[in-house]
Amino acid sequence: MKHIITLILLAAYSFSFAQTDLHISDNANVYIYVDGTAFTSGPTVAPLYVNNGINLVGDGNLYLRNEAQLIQNNPTANNSGTGRLSVYQTGNSNVYMYNYWGSPVGQNSGAAGNTDLMPSNNFYLENTAPISSTAYGYIGGYNGTNTLIANYWLYKFTGVQAYPDDYQDWIGLGGGVSGDQNGTLEPGYGFTMKGSPSGAQQYDFRGRPNNGDITVILNRSRETLVGNPYPSAIDARDFIHNAHNQANTTGVLKYWEQRAGATSHVLSNYVGGYATYTVSSDGLTDSYVSAPFNMYNPDGTPAGGPIGTGVKTARRYIPIGQGFMMEGTATAPAQTVLFSNSQRVFYKQSGADSEFFRTSETSSNTYNESQYNEDGYNIVSEDYKRFRINVGFNNNGNESYSRQLLMNFHHTATDGFDYGLEAKISEQVASDANWVLEGVPYVIQAFNYNMELRIPLVVKIGSQQAVMFRILDVQNFDTDQPIFIHDIENGVYVNLRENNYEINLPQGTYTDRFEITFTSESLNIDQVVTADDLNIYQNNQLAQLNIANPKLLDVKQVRLYEVSGKQIFNQRNLNTEVSYSFSTKNLSQGVYIASITLADNQVVSKKIVVSNK
Repeated sequence: MKHIITLILLAAYSFSFAQTDLHISDNANVYIYVDGTAFTSGPTVAPLYVNNGINLVGDGNLYLRNEAQLIQNNPTANNSGTGRLSVYQTGNSNVYMYNYWGSPVGQNSGAAGNTDLMPSNNFYLENTAPISSTAYGYIGGYNGTNTLIANYWLYKFTGVQAYPDDYQDWIGLGGGVSGDQNGTLEPGYGFTMKGSPSGAQQYDFRGRPNNGDITVILNRSRETLVGNPYPSAIDARDFIHNAHNQANTTGVLKYWEQRAGATSHVLSNYVGGYATYTVSSDGLTDSYVSAPFNMYNPDGTPAGGPIGTGVKTARRYIPIGQGFMMEGTATAPAQTVLFSNSQRVFYKQSGADSEFFRTSETSSNTYNESQYNEDGYNIVSEDYKRFRINVGFNNNGNESYSRQLLMNFHHTATDGFDYGLEAKISEQVASDANWVLEGVPYVIQAFNYNMELRIPLVVKIGSQQAVMFRILDVQNFDTDQPIFIHDIENGVYVNLRENNYEINLPQGTYTDRFEITFTSESLNIDQVVTADDLNIYQNNQLAQLNIANPKLLDVKQVRLYEVSGKQIFNQRNLNTEVSYSFSTKNLSQGVYIASITLADNQVVSKKIVVSNK
């Protein structure tokens, strides 16, 4: 059983336990203060762990401070009482910028159980640390202050109104065209709110803590704004790979980020976009692509060319108060997403695997965490391969935007959609690039790696401009394994590990011109190489790979690969000979690929079958 309740009590108190319930009595001077400073993030411990329900009687209050969190076990335990749990979260938006939120609390009234959020009842402003706060005030104009929230910008996005465009699906809390601080929102849904002149504003969520199973309706054709509904972090792996959510969602979380320094509420001046995140079932392989920063038309659709890329990174542990977009699958049986206590973990936001889309500090913890390199990219385990392609668009001499595409390889990946390893693109603009699956644009894709793969890369050009292809974050490929961009129309293979490829393209959509390959020629087991060129064959009686070179071509390199892509040997600095022989007696029986590189960088490859007796 998990460790139960460690508290620091800084005031007169009266509390009792009944079957590991937590009961705080009806007295204005009674509260429990939980300090998370001395606690290290871990899967089996939390500063406050309650097996069943919490009863905050009358004015009895519970304060979570310094990254303390509350975890509850029993999903059917209904929290109750008119006292309040208090927990902080800091937004990073100024008066012109949105944060996407989820509320860990609801109103502290009515029957026992989870209740709806009402901003006027649940948002507090700290007066005097560590526990004194007063309810936020609200202002009816567009600009909030350091003490007043602009209620106009309190919106939800459920995607179920069936309006002709997404922008009309933003509905103000209260149901109007703008927000109302007295409007309500059910647990698990997300909402938007613009910030204060100070930029980094701390909000005190106060109310009855949410607990247990929380179900949110999703739309099959559009995304829905949801949010972490608990006063604790949730594990994205357990959330995404929950059996219910696997059957009903795409398993992709999309985080809104705006470019810093916004100075206008006018939609056409917004610069922002959605970052994309998913995670493997073991939780160790993050697949994340930063937000492309777009500009927007008055109807909310992307306008013109994008102008930059986000700087923040989503991690595995979703902090308190974080909101994000999710999409239901086209065949979802229930069209819902499920939050549950089994997904709750104690993980500090200052830890390396958590971010409320703000700058965060690092902290030690006891989780088996994902690892990141100095560039901030997830280091994948040895059974994965990975690379990223940056497609840069250079209009009028300025590279205004790079679309980053992530490619995963794993033995479990299929030619269809791979949950936890792939993600569609949220929005596309006039000049853009994408992978493609069944005609749908993807920003993250996955395959079972083999050297014969030819992966289409679609490029869309809004107006004639230079386009540059670059590769980065190459992991677990052999050092000498090329990764080519193949320009089919020009008949050019460029190894992106050695050189970038830049080309000027006219306006149009190029669906079958570019592909990623791992050899410069298509491998074909029936390929015949004549004696006028090279004759590559396996002599199984002698256990040798033989290469006949009757024209004395200048052979620079001979490599042998398993079909999976693992390099077996790499012979360099060869003299020009009429024939070459390489022993294969220590190889297992199976199919291999021999790859011969000539001095002019032409590559000739052929499958061979090793059958040692």
